[in-house]
Amino acid sequence: MTTPLLSVDGLVKHFPVGKRASGGRSLLHAVDDVSFTIGEGETVGLVGESGCGKSTLVKLITRLLDPTAGEIVFAGENVASLPARDFARSALRARIQKVFQDPTDSLNPRFTAFDLIADPLRRMRGLSGEALRAGVEAAAADVALPHPLLTRYPHQLSGGQKARIGIARAIALEPALLVLDEPTAALDVSVQAVILHLLAELKDRLGMSYLFVSHDLNVVRLLCDRVLVMYLGRIVESGPAEEVFRAPKHPYTQALVAAAPVGLDVHAADGSGGDGGVASARLGGEPRSPIDPDPACCRFVGRCPIEIEQCRVAMPELLPLGGGHRVACHRGVSAA
Repeated sequence: MTTPLLSVDGLVKHFPVGKRASGGRSLLHAVDDVSFTIGEGETVGLVGESGCGKSTLVKLITRLLDPTAGEIVFAGENVASLPARDFARSALRARIQKVFQDPTDSLNPRFTAFDLIADPLRRMRGLSGEALRAGVEAAAADVALPHPLLTRYPHQLSGGQKARIGIARAIALEPALLVLDEPTAALDVSVQAVILHLLAELKDRLGMSYLFVSHDLNVVRLLCDRVLVMYLGRIVESGPAEEVFRAPKHPYTQALVAAAPVGLDVHAADGSGGDGGVASARLGGEPRSPIDPDPACCRFVGRCPIEIEQCRVAMPELLPLGGGHRVACHRGVSAA
């Protein structure tokens, strides 16, 4: 097997949120024992409802946050051992870039489009003069941003144009891994399609790997080779995107697929893991608190329609089902 570009192993991020009545600090478990890999040229999707830990996981991988525990091995080096400030100054910083969710909020309103794209080239490559101009114009051409727009400020640009600037700024450094945090969420539907087509084209042409975070399961199924399903800080299912959406094994994944807009055309496992209609999977109750969760209890207890006593006394591990498909569910594994 080839060595993956990115290997995340046992990644943990806890935030102190107050004092326990019994003494000590209460901890919010934002990311809890997450492991996965991304291969060279691979697109991996990350899905889950708001508050599940996706954004925190992205910040850990891009080293905007320091992890509590675990490893982030990128290009053979454990970057989790580097403080975020030191990583920002390292040569690896340029090889992991991020495209933010809202292009308006992520662009400095005092910079022109040219300066926005030029900024990372100045800081990380030390470019200036004609070399800098050539680098900016090449990145702008890659995202089909017309040359006259480079003199404009963000408020003078449309949402789609600002999205192109965000992508151009990220790819200007020729990264190996591009982390896309819901890059089309703030755009009109018609513009979303154009930007998604651009991202697919750039990946094929430039050979980058993507970690693609999205709420849109249809987009993830279309663009991604594999998918990770996250719930309250943990990965509950992973595998080839087509397989996970066609036959989801975890009841949370089944509920996500059932709630997706028409278009997924799935034939998923029912509660027992046999062949059945996923449309019957509906969730009740409220998510458990991520603050000081019981380590010997499945995070999905209380909402799961098929929970058993074992779910309340043993945290399910992410176990293989075959073909790269994994699920963290006592019922899902036994049924498979």
